[in-house]
Amino acid sequence: MNLRRGRHREEPELNLAPLIDVVFLLLIFFMVTTTFVREAELDIALPESSAARETAAPEAVEVSVGADGTYYVGEQALINRRPETLAKALREALEADGGERVVVRAAAQAPHEAVVGALDGVGRAGVERVSIATLRAPEEGD
Repeated sequence: MNLRRGRHREEPELNLAPLIDVVFLLLIFFMVTTTFVREAELDIALPESSAARETAAPEAVEVSVGADGTYYVGEQALINRRPETLAKALREALEADGGERVVVRAAAQAPHEAVVGALDGVGRAGVERVSIATLRAPEEGD
């Protein structure tokens, strides 16, 4: 005689909430303990390139960034270092020349902030074709 036949067996239940909490805590732990690479400590020398072009196309307007961060459009220095001023001067130069390309030339000692500001000003002027000029690296045996 089997008396247990009428009872229904209960399936074991697995609660995922504690498991999710543990995974979340592990994620936070690894995010907090991760060390990040400090790229500001890298010793780099700019600008040189072995693939630099000899001359820019004549229809390109040149934007130069001096070693002190001063902007020049063509040969003319701008009155301040704001990207809005550079964008306005670029629009005027592009309308006068009828060009659509800009070449950014920056001194090797120019602050990175000034070069980024120049690229921002070029973008604000609506220019889509931008080149960054570099010096040709000296080849072996020169």
